[in-house]
Amino acid sequence: MRPGYDETPVNPLPPVVWLLVLPIVAMEVVLNAGTMGLAGGPDAIGWRSDALQRFALSPEMLDQMIATGQFSLDYVIRFVSYAFVHGNLTHAIFATVFILALGKFVGEVYGFWSVLTVFLGAVIAGGLAYSLVPGLRMALYGAYPGAYGLIGAFTFILWARLGAAHANRARAFTLIGFLLGIQLVFGALFGGAPDWIADLAGFGAGFLLSFVVGPGGPAHLLRLIRQR
Repeated sequence: MRPGYDETPVNPLPPVVWLLVLPIVAMEVVLNAGTMGLAGGPDAIGWRSDALQRFALSPEMLDQMIATGQFSLDYVIRFVSYAFVHGNLTHAIFATVFILALGKFVGEVYGFWSVLTVFLGAVIAGGLAYSLVPGLRMALYGAYPGAYGLIGAFTFILWARLGAAHANRARAFTLIGFLLGIQLVFGALFGGAPDWIADLAGFGAGFLLSFVVGPGGPAHLLRLIRQR
């Protein structure tokens, strides 16, 4: 038998990627079943609105907790739960595609817990950054800050490899520059919430966390510090 003959022709996704996308898929299956009248009866048409009310993150939640000095468990959970509910099916599909594509690449280099830390860390950082911008009132929802965290980890991998090859490390930031440029153009043309703030914060969190949870871990970070 030839070497590799019995190998699967499709490289399977790392389990952690499935862990991230399955809640999004399950949520969309339920919400769209209700919208199409396949479940829940007449009231199901409002399930998406109810889900956004229950899981989305309002910037005012952080303001209220800081002002009162009381931390609501429901509000704290929103800094993670907002990533698993989306405005519509298309919104969810694009987020899922991002996670599948970037998660597969990053998951083949990072370990299970490292990918999970990057994603959730980026989600939390995105929610905090968005909530700290004065004057914002529109709720934040969708997995894009977490997906951008994976882009940050992807950028870190490229950045490290370019450095090892003594190449221009700035090339590693081409993807994030392109994506943010598109978002800013669309925002200027069509308006909408400035959720790019959360995305950018998610990217930064994913990149910075990679110094700790990425290949080499803290030892790699210490080596970089000593080289300065």
